[in-house]
Amino acid sequence: MSPFSPDLPIASVVPRCYGREEVYAPTGTLSAEFDRWAIEESGIPSRVLMENAGRGAALVLGRVYPADPVIVVAGTGNNGGDGLVLARSLHVQGREVRVLVVGDRAKPDPLLHGWPVESEEGSEDRLGAAVESAGVVVDALLGTGISGAPREPQSLAIQIMNGGRAPIVSLDVPSGVNADTGEVVGEAIQAHLTIAFGSPKLGTLLFPGRERSGRIVALEIGFPPMGMRGIPARLITPEWAESRRPHREVVTHKKAEGRLLILAGRQGLAGAAVLAAKGALRAGAGYVRVASNPENREILQSAVPEALFVDATNGESLREALGECDALAAGPGMGLDDEAADRLNAVLTAIAGRRVVLDADALTLLGAGRLPAFSDEGHSDRRLVTPHPGEMARLGFERDAIRSDPLGVCKAGARKWKTALLMKGQPSLITEDGDGAVWLSTSGSSDLARAGVGDVLTGVVGAFLARGMDALESGALALHLTGRAAALTERGETLLPSDIAENLSAAFRDPFTRFSDLGLPFVTLDLDPAH
Repeated sequence: MSPFSPDLPIASVVPRCYGREEVYAPTGTLSAEFDRWAIEESGIPSRVLMENAGRGAALVLGRVYPADPVIVVAGTGNNGGDGLVLARSLHVQGREVRVLVVGDRAKPDPLLHGWPVESEEGSEDRLGAAVESAGVVVDALLGTGISGAPREPQSLAIQIMNGGRAPIVSLDVPSGVNADTGEVVGEAIQAHLTIAFGSPKLGTLLFPGRERSGRIVALEIGFPPMGMRGIPARLITPEWAESRRPHREVVTHKKAEGRLLILAGRQGLAGAAVLAAKGALRAGAGYVRVASNPENREILQSAVPEALFVDATNGESLREALGECDALAAGPGMGLDDEAADRLNAVLTAIAGRRVVLDADALTLLGAGRLPAFSDEGHSDRRLVTPHPGEMARLGFERDAIRSDPLGVCKAGARKWKTALLMKGQPSLITEDGDGAVWLSTSGSSDLARAGVGDVLTGVVGAFLARGMDALESGALALHLTGRAAALTERGETLLPSDIAENLSAAFRDPFTRFSDLGLPFVTLDLDPAH
């Protein structure tokens, strides 16, 4: 069986990560505004959008779950309407389908177009019996408008659906998940598959909503082109990454492909420098120097003979290396003492205006106010910092805010330091100083939660910076390719950072899932469940 077979709706061997070049993630609130705009200002009838949504969802459901009876649990609003169109479409296709309505809807419902779809009130007893007998349960209960905990009888209906054995398909957003924030208060559906209309909703991409959403498939249903229109987030998709990946000229040389200086590795921490250097070389940097403690020379030259060693304590050698670098990657295992801080300030002063990525120890020094040479500069297109949440706290942000409003914190950090900022996590986020969106990674997983992975990422970012990419795109592309390299190893939680560095070759050869295995041309995004 192919790892991309529709017979594997829950998870694939190599996770699905399909997405068109431009995929935005509006909040539920913005989605409602887009609906109004499309209907009232662009002249698209609401029934057309609902018809496209329901019929498209029926086709997806049929590809993922091609047999077994379907129960549609419909609410009173537009989400319930989408569910009724889905039910009617399945019925016309010859599928066994039944609708249970939680709340009040017209009888017979005009959305059924006169087709004899079995529809009845979703009382507790009927709902319980129906869920027990179903092969697939469709959650069309609450949709994107909910904030706070679901009330009765919707709360009870959610409990009953979650208590069954059948897979649950949610329309647009799992009922009970806040489509703006991903917050879950009270009962919420645990979906196996979420079919999003127009765009995936931001709340299904942020935790804990992401865990509740299962596989996410987004469908084009007829909205006019929206552009950003104030949308707070967009996705780093495989198609976007393919369009931005640097390619070598046929006639070139090593220095033309980017000269990177890595400042890393105090005595006893040579491993961080090794991982960063391997990441940079595998990402295509033509000329890599590693400035480190002299005691690390033997380890570095043995582990990464392709990189030139520079004695970081030798001022003349360091100045020579600085004169011949296009970009700097600094921080992994570098140290926090005064000597390390003074050296990094001197280096930043010497390369003012060139591309820089700071990670690890460099971020701790930045948060402590010990890097005036960095904070005095303001080139967000050429400067990137890459904190994880703990380092973000050391940079002065409240841990509760980092958890509850990661996009807001990411934007605030970029403004504070006048940089691009990549905040590692689930999902990893990247943005830059200014009014632009926050970009969300689609290729990461919990397998990457291991010391040393960030060092590889820093090296990959540094390579792209040295090859002339700006900070935001360097970070976004590095996120995608390191995540893809990790997935292609198929090592799961046994993954090592060195595996990612070595497998970047495979990620460059096979970086993109070019098509959704659903085989439907209106699918714009197809992501496996978070893991």
